[in-house]
Amino acid sequence: MSGDIYDEEAYRRFAEKLKQVLLSPTIRKVRLGDLRGPALATGTRTRFGSHGWRSAVSSRIGPKTVYLGSKAVRLPKETELQRSIIEKAPEQLEKVLHLIQNMPMIHLHRQMCKNEEYNPNCNLFLSTADPKNHRLAYMWGNTLRAPDKSPGPKFTMIHIPEEHALRQQVLAIPEHNINICLGSDYMGEDKKGFLRQAMWYADEHGMLGLHAGTKLVKAVHEPTGKLKTHGAFFFGLTATGKSTWSCHHLYLDPKRGEDTKVSQDDIVFLKRDGSALGSESGYFVKTDVHKDMQEAMYNALTHPSALYENVMIDAEGNPDFLDESLCGNGRAVIQKTKLKQKVGLFKRRIDSRSLDLPTLDEMDGLMFAFITRRNTIMPFAQELDPMQAVLAYLWGESTHSFATQPAKAGESVRTVGTDPFIVGSRARKVNRFHDIIMDLIARYPGKVRFFQYNTGGVGEILEQKVVDGKKVKNLIRKVERVPLDLMAAIQRGDLRGTNVYEEGRLGTQEIAKVEGFDLSPYAAERLYDQEKIRFFVQDLVDGRREFTEQIASEGLNPDIRRAAEASFSIARGGRTQVAPFPVEIDRPTTADAKPMPDYFKDYEPVRRPRRPMTGRHW
Repeated sequence: MSGDIYDEEAYRRFAEKLKQVLLSPTIRKVRLGDLRGPALATGTRTRFGSHGWRSAVSSRIGPKTVYLGSKAVRLPKETELQRSIIEKAPEQLEKVLHLIQNMPMIHLHRQMCKNEEYNPNCNLFLSTADPKNHRLAYMWGNTLRAPDKSPGPKFTMIHIPEEHALRQQVLAIPEHNINICLGSDYMGEDKKGFLRQAMWYADEHGMLGLHAGTKLVKAVHEPTGKLKTHGAFFFGLTATGKSTWSCHHLYLDPKRGEDTKVSQDDIVFLKRDGSALGSESGYFVKTDVHKDMQEAMYNALTHPSALYENVMIDAEGNPDFLDESLCGNGRAVIQKTKLKQKVGLFKRRIDSRSLDLPTLDEMDGLMFAFITRRNTIMPFAQELDPMQAVLAYLWGESTHSFATQPAKAGESVRTVGTDPFIVGSRARKVNRFHDIIMDLIARYPGKVRFFQYNTGGVGEILEQKVVDGKKVKNLIRKVERVPLDLMAAIQRGDLRGTNVYEEGRLGTQEIAKVEGFDLSPYAAERLYDQEKIRFFVQDLVDGRREFTEQIASEGLNPDIRRAAEASFSIARGGRTQVAPFPVEIDRPTTADAKPMPDYFKDYEPVRRPRRPMTGRHW
């Protein structure tokens, strides 16, 4: 059994010893200002006055990340590599104690969130044996605020980039609020180490940690002519557009009172009243930004306060955000206060002064938007009923990027909640999401809506062959990506109530009309014959079915499982054998886990009737 490789007593001893070791004289406590000089001394200054660095490791090492502790926090199923890391963890933890006592270390204390109830105290202990490591603490420190006396749990992160690449790994010990990164100099490990811990802790204390951005939008509801305020959640895997659309002003009309106020771009903590506590004041964004299409993001990226990681900077100090020839995961820490758009002759901030989203009582509506990135037949927008939204959260469909697993970039992936940082049972997260949104729609009828946006495209033809035992991809026809201005128009139309949705082939309401754009060039029927379309639908259903079975083994609410089974009827009959360009999909295996209680056995979900929609109920 997988439990045989875990040693909970060793983790407890490590946590106790660590308290004393962190008092070692080798550790120097620093403030953020102390790090500026040493960090910038190793960076490249750009013509904007911003600075950039390169890391040897350019993405998170998710396949080498393990969770150590009781059955409640363990990985549902470990890979052979992860099993090896877990088996050797007690020995490695002893080595970590030795390294902390002997290597030069710094301690930086920052604080997450800014509210009256949940403000995690985040303590980074970083090796500076290599002076370039100062920039890791400086970049990470600029994502959070200076600490104060706000209430909050205490989290500890140990980061030793100098560990040998053969022992590269991330050890998370959630029940002791400890995360350890070894052998990687990617700043994203520090950011996500604390945020992963914060989400798990929030889940344990009545909230729901979400891998989602949030914003407040004021838009004129065209059917009534009233200016309405909507909260919006944007779910999405890394590099699918979560930050882009959380921080986009959607070309709304300020002369009519319309505007966008950005709260968060990555991690929030959802409460049962529809509010969400925000986590960060600085965002670690992907930098593939178009100046004309993503004005606010571009203005923040070109401000002197921006800090780049793996961005192309030429010999004259010019950053090129779209040049990915050296790295497909260019990143930057930007300040939310620098998100600005030009209004008339002046640039105006579009950030919310608060990190948080207010309660639904204080808003006219609430939108949950699930961002996917698919390249074949997925429409650019679908309106979902509440149970379809739960399924969208369950399946978390997208494709890998260079930020997640570079070797699998472009391949299909399913991740519950589009959240690769879930600790313990993923089914538990789905069940609680179901509980919260069903309660919201029951208490606030007509005020909550659900959408899925595809930031990928349609029309791709991709052949895959096995040559000498290796998979070889051959792109026959490149995808027609959704233009940024079209996606902005779709979201704007959803907020204004002008879009028209009709019944689609995937059992949802599919976008049919959007003001100012012709959707017909993107119709799947114009790019594939019916046989190929049927293949793609069946392929989608097969992947969803297998993934649902895997999550069900972790304690999925039976009502959700039945809804998933009912949704598979969109594929009639068995899989077609005609697959001239098969697209690889995720094939997870069933994992053993203890069942979670059925919280919802007496709940009757609310369902909206199937009909063409124009958003008139908002």
